[in-house]
Amino acid sequence: MGLLEKSRNLEIGETLEEEYAHEVLVKLEDSVRHISPIRVILASFVALMIIAATLVALTWIIPYEKVTVDVVYIQSSAGHVVLTEVNNDGSRAITELTLTIRFINSDNIEIDRTTFNKSSLPAHSSVSGDALELIVIGASVWENYTIDIELEYTNNNQDNSKIELQYIVGQWKMEQFSHGTGIDFF
Repeated sequence: MGLLEKSRNLEIGETLEEEYAHEVLVKLEDSVRHISPIRVILASFVALMIIAATLVALTWIIPYEKVTVDVVYIQSSAGHVVLTEVNNDGSRAITELTLTIRFINSDNIEIDRTTFNKSSLPAHSSVSGDALELIVIGASVWENYTIDIELEYTNNNQDNSKIELQYIVGQWKMEQFSHGTGIDFF
């Protein structure tokens, strides 16, 4: 805008604030012409990639510990089956892993037990299988039972950790349980 136009606008009654707002609006309209849908999509894609890279870095680079125990209880006409899986979802290995599964009746009498030992469980891995199964044959399927699980391991800081779980089962033919320790950084 030239001086002549400014003086004419002031004569018409436009204030300096209105003139400044008009100039900002004109500049904004000029910059909006340069924004295209493809540029918006590319900028969104780049932002998504940065967020994804940050999450990967947090998951794989920053040291943390997280252990989860998954249990599946199945009741059949011949007895009971307890399937267990131990997940090391952390970014560091755990060592000296000992898992004890006990099957206890309503009178607090132990019916059966199994113990599993493993020297090391690497980061982002799990262990399951026949060694982590407890099969109880001959026990009545009309009673409630308690599955008692005790997991002991040594974390990366050489601290002993212990997880004790108790689940009351028997009302349903199949039940699933999962228990995690939460995330412990550094």
